[in-house]
Amino acid sequence: MSVKACVLGSPVGHSLSPKLHNHWLKAYGIDGSYVAMETPADALREVLGDLARVGFAGCNLTLPLKETALGLMDMLDESAKTAGAVNTVVIRDGKMTGYNSDGYGFVESLNAQAPAWNKRHAVIIGAGGAARGIAAALKGEGVQKFGFICRTPAKAGKVIDDLQLDGGIIAAPPDDTSLLVNCTPCGMAGQPPLGIDISALPPDAAVCDIVYRPLETPLLAAAMRRGLQTATGLLMLLHQGRLGFRHWFGTDPAVTPALEKEIAACAK
Repeated sequence: MSVKACVLGSPVGHSLSPKLHNHWLKAYGIDGSYVAMETPADALREVLGDLARVGFAGCNLTLPLKETALGLMDMLDESAKTAGAVNTVVIRDGKMTGYNSDGYGFVESLNAQAPAWNKRHAVIIGAGGAARGIAAALKGEGVQKFGFICRTPAKAGKVIDDLQLDGGIIAAPPDDTSLLVNCTPCGMAGQPPLGIDISALPPDAAVCDIVYRPLETPLLAAAMRRGLQTATGLLMLLHQGRLGFRHWFGTDPAVTPALEKEIAACAK
């Protein structure tokens, strides 16, 4: 029987997840399908119910649904509880379990692209679901100090308190920053620019952007001009996709150079 999964979001047309999952389905000869479905937040409960009724194995969630989904799950994996957001839903026997693969996907991507990154001081831009998941994963990796740049300081303060981080809310990356991560949609095609000054970053800093469309965001371009280590959002997308694929289709897929090349061509 064909296994079905999808990605929900609004807007969702920019998502490369269908290309990714359908590449893996073809590569492993699996009878399945993966599509994108435009879903505003106020329709999420109804759409999830429809997926369960028609036999979907699950879905991915993108903006603006990740936090809304928390209260709609039957069960939450620890990754979703820690991140305060759900980006992967697994449906079994009509019951939904929410996971968050942001942190895992980010660390795998960071290690692959900037293996010399330093754990001294991570500065995270944003305080939403992705920021929480990534901060939790970085704490687990041994990052010592955190700073948050956020338009709503109370939200960043809650992340710091909830995750018990050593850090605070700052206005710009300081000169001891070893890792700068953009966890907002700013810089994405069609979104406002990020507008962060990185001139104070030291030579050993790594700069990451979870935005993958465009592949080289203005933030990453500025970091490259400075000769800093960089990590694009593309590999994070590829690695975080593995969790859902494994649950839905029963195979842990590989992130290969051929896959990266194919998806990168679509991100331009």
